Amino acid sequence: MNLEYAAVILIFLVAAFLAVVMILMTTYLGPKKPSKVKEEAFECGSPASGPARGRFPVKFYVVAILFIIFDIEVAFLYPWAVLFRDMGMLGFIEMLFFVSVLLFGLIYAWKRGALEWE
Repeated sequence: MNLEYAAVILIFLVAAFLAVVMILMTTYLGPKKPSKVKEEAFECGSPASGPARGRFPVKFYVVAILFIIFDIEVAFLYPWAVLFRDMGMLGFIEMLFFVSVLLFGLIYAWKRGALEWE
């Protein structure tokens, strides 16, 4: 096995170990005194005003999906920007294609009214 990946694997193992330890500690060491007030849904200090399983308009989900898509775009743009000079013209053309696909998707969503808030 390459020693280059040993540090990454070690970090994942330590993170998984810590997550399991924290879950077990809260399960076994945490207070267990349930009451009616503690089991009630917390809503900014106000008493619950309706059922927790309400329906939301589809617009909320569309905006959330569009946000995730364009947020992930930034995750791809950052490494490209760091290696911009090393990639040359081919890397620039590939990123132009990537951004143009996202731009056409944004224009399509805009024309379909996905960004309209009525």
